[in-house]
Amino acid sequence: MIHAAFLMFLLPLAGFVVLALSGRRLGDPLAGWVGTATVTGSFVVACITAAGLLGMPGPARHFDQTLFTWIPVGGLNVKAALLVDPLSMTMALFVTGVSALIHLYSIGYMKGDRDYPKFFLYMNLFVASMLLLVLGDNLLFTFVGWEGVGVCSYWLVAFWFGRPSAASAGKKAFLYNRLADVGFLVAIFLVFERTGTLQYQGIFAHVSSIDPASRTAICLLLFAAAAGKSAQLPLFPWLADAMEGPTPVSALIHAATMVTAGVYLMCRINPILGLSHPAQLVVASVGVATAFVAATIGCAQQDIKKVLAYSTVSQLGYMFLAVGTGAYEAAIFLMVAHAFFKAELFLGAGSVIHGLDDEQDLKRMGNLRRWMPLTFATFIFGWLAIAGIPPLAGFWAKGDVLDNAYVRFPALWFVGLVTAALTAYYMSRLSALAFWGDDRWRDVLKARPGQHGQGAEPHDAPRVMAVPLVVLAVLSFVGGVLLLPWHPGWAPLSWLGPVFGARLYDAHLSGTSLWVLGLVDTVVALGGLGVALPLWSAQAHRPELEPAVLQRSYFLDDIYDAVIGRPGQALARFSAVVVDNRIIDGAVNGVGRLARLSGTGLRRVQTGFVRQYALGIVIGAVGLLAFMVARAWS
Repeated sequence: MIHAAFLMFLLPLAGFVVLALSGRRLGDPLAGWVGTATVTGSFVVACITAAGLLGMPGPARHFDQTLFTWIPVGGLNVKAALLVDPLSMTMALFVTGVSALIHLYSIGYMKGDRDYPKFFLYMNLFVASMLLLVLGDNLLFTFVGWEGVGVCSYWLVAFWFGRPSAASAGKKAFLYNRLADVGFLVAIFLVFERTGTLQYQGIFAHVSSIDPASRTAICLLLFAAAAGKSAQLPLFPWLADAMEGPTPVSALIHAATMVTAGVYLMCRINPILGLSHPAQLVVASVGVATAFVAATIGCAQQDIKKVLAYSTVSQLGYMFLAVGTGAYEAAIFLMVAHAFFKAELFLGAGSVIHGLDDEQDLKRMGNLRRWMPLTFATFIFGWLAIAGIPPLAGFWAKGDVLDNAYVRFPALWFVGLVTAALTAYYMSRLSALAFWGDDRWRDVLKARPGQHGQGAEPHDAPRVMAVPLVVLAVLSFVGGVLLLPWHPGWAPLSWLGPVFGARLYDAHLSGTSLWVLGLVDTVVALGGLGVALPLWSAQAHRPELEPAVLQRSYFLDDIYDAVIGRPGQALARFSAVVVDNRIIDGAVNGVGRLARLSGTGLRRVQTGFVRQYALGIVIGAVGLLAFMVARAWS
C-alpha cells in the first residue's frame, strides 16, 4: 500500500494536465467535477498510505520512494524522491481532505464564471505543488513545491485580473514571497557546503558536525522564507490583499496549503532548530508578536474576508510560538485544527458573499441568521472553535500551545493569552455584524437586485456548497477532541514522536496546572465573546473602536511604500533616464558617432587627384629622409 505514495501528488497533477488539454471542452460543471475527483482520489491514496505506515513498527515508520535521479553533478546528487513518514503523512492527509472539500464547494461557487475550467486547473496544480512540498525527501525537491505553490497563488489571487486590485494583489503576493525565498536558496547553499548533501536524513546525520553559528544561520534563513510564505512580521501585508481572489482560493491558501508550508518547514528541520536556542527564541518571539499585531488589526477590519485573513496570520503566529518552544506536536495539532475551522469560516464567508450578491462589507450585512440558517448554523462552529470555546477544536489546540509556552517563555505566554482574548473579540464582532442586528443589507440588494437570480433577499448556499460546510462544521467541533490523548492506546498525534524524538519539549505540567490554565483560557475566550457580541449586535458603527491605525494595518503598506516603493520608483526613473539613456545608450551611440566622424574626416583625404597623392608621397619621402639623416648625425 505504501508504495503507491507517488499517486498522492500525481493524481492532482494528472487533473491539471487533463484540464489544460480538455478543460474548455469539458466546461461547467464537468471540469469542476474532474478537478474534485482527482483531489478526492489523492485523499483516498493518502488514507491508504497512512494505514500502511501505521502497520509498521513505531521507530520504523519511515519510507523513501525514489522516482528518478534528478541532478547527478559531481558531489551533488539530488533525487526526485518522496519521504513518507508520520509528519509528511499528517500534512498530506489534511491537505488532500480539506482541499477536496474546497474543490467540491467551488463547483457551486464558481458556477457561471467565464474561466471556470482554468480555475480548477490552477487549483489542481496548487494541491499537487503543496503535496510535492510536504513529501519531498530533500531541500531542493521541497523548494520546487515551495515555488510551485508560490506561482499558483499568484495565478489564483489575480484570477479576476480584469480588476486592477486583483492584479495588484497577485503581484504583491508574488514579490513578497520571492523576496523571502532568497533565504531558502541561501540556506540550501549553506547546508550543502556544511554537509555535502541536501537529503533530510543525510543532513540530520551530519547535524552535530555543523558549527553552532552555521546551525543558527540555516534556521534563521529558512525562517525568513517561512515568514514570507506563512505571513509573519514584517512580511504579512500580502495576505490581506490576497483576499481579492475567489473565496475558495482564500480558503485553500489559508486553511490547507500555502501558509502552512512555513510551519511545516520549521518542524521538518527540528533536528537543527532544536540545537539552536537563539533561533528558537527568534521564531517564538516573532510568532507571538505577529499573533498579537494581526489580532489587533482584525478588530477593526470591515471586509469579512480581511478579518479572516488577519485571523490566519494570528493563528500562524501561535504555531510559530509552538515551534520556537519546541512543542512541535502542539504546532501540528493547531495546524490540523486550524485547517478545519478556518476552511469552515472562509467557506461560510463565501456563502454569505454569494447570498448577498458579492457584498463583503460587514457594515452592510446584519441579521443574516434569519435568512441564511444553514450558513449561520455551520459558521457558529468555526467561530467558537477559533475563539477557543470548549470543547471545540480551537480550545484544545491553542491551549496546548499556550501550556508549553507558559513554562518555557512566561512572557510570551502572557502575550499569547491577551491575543486569545482579542481573537474571541474580533471573531465575535464579525459574527455579530454579519448575523445579528438590523437588516442593513436591504439597501445593498435594492441597489443591485438579483445578480445571482435570487431576488432581493439573501439566500443559503446550494447543496454542493452546503455539504462541505456541514462536514467542516463537524470537524471543527470534534477535531480537537479526536486528537487528544484520552487513553494510553489512543493518541493520534503521538505517532509524530519518532520524527521529533528527544527534541520534543515537554512542559511536565501537573493535572492541577493544566486545569487552571484551561480555565484561564476559557475565561479569557468567554470574556472576549461576552464583550463583542452585545456591543456589535446593538450598533454596527463604532468609530472609536475602529481607529485608522488599525484599519490601515499600522500603516505598514504606507511605510513600505515610503521607504521602499517611492525610492524604488525614483531609482527606476534615474536608471531609465540617466543610466540607460545617457550612460549606456550614450556610450553605444558615442562609439557610433566617433566612427562616423572619423570616416567623415578621412573621406576628405581621398580626393581622387593624382597630383595631390604624388605630393603626399614626396612630402612623406622627404620627411623619412630627414628622419634618417637626423639619426645618422646624432
